[in-house]
Amino acid sequence: MDLFAATSNDTAPLAFRMRPRRLEEYIGQQALVGPDKPLRRMAETASVRSMILWGPPGVGKTTLAEILAETSGTRLEQLSAVMAGVKEIRAVVERAREALSRERQTLLFLDEIHRLNKSQQDALLPHVESGLLTLIGATTENPSFEVNSALLSRARVYVLKSLDEWELTTVLKRALADETHGLGKRRIHASEEALSILARAASGDARRALGLLETACDFAISDGDGERLERDAVAEVIGHQGAAFDKQGEHYYDLLSAIHKSIRSSRTDAALLYIAQFISGGGDPLDIVRRLAAIASEDVGNADPRALPLVIAAWDAYLRLGDYEGQRAIAHAAIHLATAPKSNRIDQAWSRAKAFAAEHPDLEVPVYLRNAPTTLMASLGYGEGYRYAHAEPEGYPAGSRHDCWPAELPRTAFFEPSEFGQEKRFREIKAWREELDRQADGAT
Repeated sequence: MDLFAATSNDTAPLAFRMRPRRLEEYIGQQALVGPDKPLRRMAETASVRSMILWGPPGVGKTTLAEILAETSGTRLEQLSAVMAGVKEIRAVVERAREALSRERQTLLFLDEIHRLNKSQQDALLPHVESGLLTLIGATTENPSFEVNSALLSRARVYVLKSLDEWELTTVLKRALADETHGLGKRRIHASEEALSILARAASGDARRALGLLETACDFAISDGDGERLERDAVAEVIGHQGAAFDKQGEHYYDLLSAIHKSIRSSRTDAALLYIAQFISGGGDPLDIVRRLAAIASEDVGNADPRALPLVIAAWDAYLRLGDYEGQRAIAHAAIHLATAPKSNRIDQAWSRAKAFAAEHPDLEVPVYLRNAPTTLMASLGYGEGYRYAHAEPEGYPAGSRHDCWPAELPRTAFFEPSEFGQEKRFREIKAWREELDRQADGAT
């Protein structure tokens, strides 16, 4: 069966019709399909090995599998991990055995391989291991985290990159010129500017670029020499579309990571750039605010105690004002966090305290710190010796005998203020109180 016969169907989407049939037509991924590169050599020698193609949508993972199957003369089976269960995998295995009896090897293309559950992977593994199936898995997620290590060890991982603007523009021009599968019969003339706008809007996704082109050409204007695609028509089709991404996908979390690290590094403009990209791509602005709240304690801390209240105020403002105006409040908070002095001493102190508590699960609260709501508790000494701070000189109960620390545990300092921002003042206050403790202990 001709794998590409359906691409001549004029009713199929343009992106489907324009799928390359040979590596010579394939655009992008030259590090893999260029001269003497691994996938090119597999195609030329008809020796395809099991592999996982990892990359964003629309970069040609499915097309590569089909081309490799065609050029190697291998029988192709296609499954989607979303739809396929153990039953479907077993059916593929049976057909592969039958084909092998006729001396034909089977290549299994498994889309979204990261969605395979353990039982599905277990059903697949022995047949990949034995060589009955040559596996090409496609995934948009990091296979290191999503694919069974046993299966991963039997397949080489190849990383595919988003197409750049020049590559996407080349894809669009080819579609406009191709009279067999593309739009060539309509003789549509599009300016370089219009094509560049489409390419940028596609964000590295060839399938999306062709979909946008096909829609934009519905608004092409007839002229004496065919049709003309104007910049305004392209802009109208794109509208406010951003670089949409899967909200559970890696790019989503990469942007959140970039926002956090840019603010931690005090790079205000970079933080705003990634926030804008996140929101324009369909990300929930409240996910940004939640991350900002974490940053306020983790990376700014008491170097600027105003940081956390400001983020909470921005959160409240977003909910009260709505999305459009509320985004400014988020930017306001992000700029403040990026500009503020940085300290991770709160994060360090909390980590130390949790580790210490885990090492001493049976610690006893000092008796003088315990409440005495009953006569019995009072008779046991609960609360006896407690010194009310507001009744003490300097508002501080000085001396190690009232340090609130369990007597049986080694004294440990969790929080050490930095020299930055307000924490420098905290350090001075801490040193002053330690001196009061020394004076009180010396007087007893």
